Amino acid sequence: MSEPVEQSLPSETHLPTSPVAGEGGEEGERAERTDVVEAEHAVDSVQLLRIFEAALLTSQEPLSNTELKRLSEVPVETKRVEELLQQLADKYATSGVELNRVASGWRFRARPEMQVHLDKLNPQKPPRYSRAVLETLAIIAYRQPVTRGDIEDIRGVAVSSQVLKTLESRGWIESIGTRDTPGKPALYATTPQFMDDLNLRSLQELPALEEMGTLLEAGIVDEPAKVESEAAEPAATDSEPEPNPAA
Repeated sequence: MSEPVEQSLPSETHLPTSPVAGEGGEEGERAERTDVVEAEHAVDSVQLLRIFEAALLTSQEPLSNTELKRLSEVPVETKRVEELLQQLADKYATSGVELNRVASGWRFRARPEMQVHLDKLNPQKPPRYSRAVLETLAIIAYRQPVTRGDIEDIRGVAVSSQVLKTLESRGWIESIGTRDTPGKPALYATTPQFMDDLNLRSLQELPALEEMGTLLEAGIVDEPAKVESEAAEPAATDSEPEPNPAA
């Protein structure tokens, strides 16, 4: 009877070998992980872009970077948020609306050249503010913070309380404190709403003084008609005295 043949194990040279560190194994794994991360990043960006678009198109107010970040399911850097918003702005570059940045954040708005057509849907005549209101607002915008006395010194006439109330009710000015002088007069400054209505990011972008009236009129097309009556100041207290014909 023949002896059983002893089977030999394959030699080490025939065993499958895993990549040796430093010889392409780690690099391959690293490249694979990078591809996965980039793919996930691309998917997240597409979804986040859609979320931003929906939020901005349906929001009544501008949305800040902080508010937009909260829409993401994972932490996102401000730089990435702004990159996505720029992509969104580019997407609408040839449409009738535009994405722009103002003091309070980002918002969609109709392009200025579209306004003449949109006005046909709401043909109300926009209110016109009095010269006293516009001059007072301009002084506050360019000289802020200022007191009522400062405004009167510059204009050379008394400032009606109704003028200041009109600007406060419009959301364009607010009291930010008092001056440390006798009487503690209130200090007035413009608000983020004022810059939003003028489509500005900061006060450094304020236009030339002579352009202020035109821009303000363009920015108040949706203002209720009641403001027109509120904007008229009492002639006896906030307008230059008329010459006496008998003098």
